[in-house]
Amino acid sequence: MIRRPPRSTLFPYTTLFRSPNILHLQYRQGPEIPELQYGFPDSHFLCFPYETRRTGIYTAGCVKQPMDGGASVDDATGAALKAIQCMELTAQGKAVSPRAGDQTYPEFFLQRCTQCKRCTIECPFGVLDEDEKGTPLPNPTRCRRCGVCMGACPERIVSFKNYSVDIISSMLKAIDVPEEDEEKPRIVAMVCENDAYPAIDMAGINRLTYNPNIRVIPLRCLGSTNLVWIADAMSKGIDGLIMMGCKHGDDYQCHFIKGSELADVRLGKVQDTLSKLQLEAERIEIHQLSIDEYKKIPAIFDSFLEKIEEIGPNPFKDF
Repeated sequence: MIRRPPRSTLFPYTTLFRSPNILHLQYRQGPEIPELQYGFPDSHFLCFPYETRRTGIYTAGCVKQPMDGGASVDDATGAALKAIQCMELTAQGKAVSPRAGDQTYPEFFLQRCTQCKRCTIECPFGVLDEDEKGTPLPNPTRCRRCGVCMGACPERIVSFKNYSVDIISSMLKAIDVPEEDEEKPRIVAMVCENDAYPAIDMAGINRLTYNPNIRVIPLRCLGSTNLVWIADAMSKGIDGLIMMGCKHGDDYQCHFIKGSELADVRLGKVQDTLSKLQLEAERIEIHQLSIDEYKKIPAIFDSFLEKIEEIGPNPFKDF
């Protein structure tokens, strides 16, 4: 008969995972996998349950969460399949997740880099190391193409071939803005492609209607938002800007882990940008939305439009 050892001799299930210096990874953020509370690996636990924030390292069984033997075997099978997918896609130069198949990489115009280190600090996946001067050193195989580094850079030296500060700025500048005497506001919604944009699609599929004065621009992640876009939108004469991204926190997570949270922090500084333009801070709102909350979208848009109508038109119209 197998006897269970006394409870006092059992290690907590997190002890092994939390032990220091097991993996010895060479990342700016440290040698181990970033952890959540209780030592579980930090990843999107709903959509990407096997991934960690270290590309190519997958967790299964009780390392990820408490589970019995049968569930651990099934979990290990899933993790092994994800590892195989990772090797195949990486060999082809493609992203693994969430933008599976994406072949773009961030490009850095380092001649203008000021070594501020914001991109290296804010990257959720440790893509960027630094040399002795603080210049970013990219590790492309770690990249998941979120664009957080692009949103972090105040000098706008980071871009992708099909996604850049200039591309989104051009989209904003191409939007038709009604003249002031038309008394018709123009609102732009910049939405994350992972939850918020599919939620808008779901609203359309379910025949929900929202105000036709809204123009939607999809972003790879809300964390890729550069404050230049806000200045461009407001100086264009757009009356209001609404940002919609993934939920973040203990109960739900951004698909790029920290993107939505970083956007929330950055947009806290947006009042300075608007005050320089002599505009009200209320012209910009940020919302967190999961894909199953599509029914809230018409109410969110209508409420924001009412607020903009109270504030009045953007004084930059017709300029």
